[in-house]
Amino acid sequence: MGPAARPRRHRRRLELNGFLLTVLGIVAFAIGLLFSIGFHEFGHFFWARRFGMRVPQFMVGFGPTVASFRRGETQYGIKAVPLGGYIRIVGMIPPAEEHESKRATRMRSFIAEVRGQALNDVLPSDVDRVFYKKPWWQRVIVMFAGPFHNLVLAVVFFTVVLVGFGIPGTTTTIAAVPECVLPATSTATTCPAEAPPSPAAAAGLRAGDTIVAIDGEPVSQQPDEGWLQVQGAIRGSIDTPVVVTVERDSDGAARQLDLTVTPIENTVYVDADDDGEADGTETVGYVGVSAAQTYVQQPVTAVPGFLGDRLAQSVDRLLEMPQRIPALVRATFLGEERDPNGPIGVVGVSRLSGEVFAYADFTTTEKISFFFQLLAGVNLVLFLFNLLPIYPLDGGHVAGALYEKARAVVARLRGRPDPGPFDIARLMPVAYVVAGAFVVLSGLLLLADIVNPITLQ
Repeated sequence: MGPAARPRRHRRRLELNGFLLTVLGIVAFAIGLLFSIGFHEFGHFFWARRFGMRVPQFMVGFGPTVASFRRGETQYGIKAVPLGGYIRIVGMIPPAEEHESKRATRMRSFIAEVRGQALNDVLPSDVDRVFYKKPWWQRVIVMFAGPFHNLVLAVVFFTVVLVGFGIPGTTTTIAAVPECVLPATSTATTCPAEAPPSPAAAAGLRAGDTIVAIDGEPVSQQPDEGWLQVQGAIRGSIDTPVVVTVERDSDGAARQLDLTVTPIENTVYVDADDDGEADGTETVGYVGVSAAQTYVQQPVTAVPGFLGDRLAQSVDRLLEMPQRIPALVRATFLGEERDPNGPIGVVGVSRLSGEVFAYADFTTTEKISFFFQLLAGVNLVLFLFNLLPIYPLDGGHVAGALYEKARAVVARLRGRPDPGPFDIARLMPVAYVVAGAFVVLSGLLLLADIVNPITLQ
């Protein structure tokens, strides 16, 4: 075998490994998503059975049934499209109210048809096992339990990330030292002859050096804290020599060196907002070093604050969804750049998971941490989205039960009889509009994730 064949064979092996890792990442996310959906539905299922409701079906996914089995009175199964799931509880829609108008209209005929299909599931033996006959608080618990299970998973996954793997922290070890100073507009990948050396390179700083003191003042070796000290000293010392004490590993032995570096003037953006827009610029000192990263394990007490920040970010993203749709349409059909902070579908997130697994510059710890963060983020979105007070989402059922209770309280205070169960069948037109909008958005995201995906780059 010639020397040229060996590199080609090596490249093919690397490409195959990358492909297999990508597939592994996609499959792992699909399994995690199915588990998250199943756990969501189990929340509904457990409490429905706990309160004596009959549940004839427990399904994960939509579309054709891939596999199923029956245990007791419930059929359990997995369907082909892992974009959701459902459990079927008998009596979700109550019978028509006695005073309901019998005048035929297209809308009333539609509602009557939906009501009839739902009541066909009710057997004579069900009696008080139907959903609508249960107390309002039991119905709230049953419908809230599904999203709550997603919140539980998000807490578990974030705890695994923070406590088990940690989050990135900046160390005082230098990761890279550029040889020269290039203008911000330069596209050069190597240093031109006329480019001046970077202050760090001129002072003799090297990648791998650990900064232990600045002008004789010890630098903290705690992640983030120490690098902030270094940044503060350098940024505030334009054209002023700074003595940087570093610890360098030389031939297996560590030794300390005092190196004098003179920061040059540099203009940077400051106070960037959530969209990456900067509010202004600032002139600071620059020497040309970047810090190495490490993963810092956090105490359990850090989880609530971290979760709160992520919840707030997720709420903001959901509220921003309508205004980001036009940009998504343009990115899908007109080839505009995809907004990395815009909406992304299941296919897009699966693709990101695959990219992370195949990315050679990520350590195993980084890959697993990123994967769990993806799953935690998805579960947070499922928690918030399903609690929107819109029928047929879980939040719509919760809102209906709460409205029914409020209506009963008002009737009692007025000395009137209890109006009875809230007729959720009247909201079926709203349900079809919401379902239609969800199908359209899902299709748009699917197309966008295929033709113009969000990637790690």
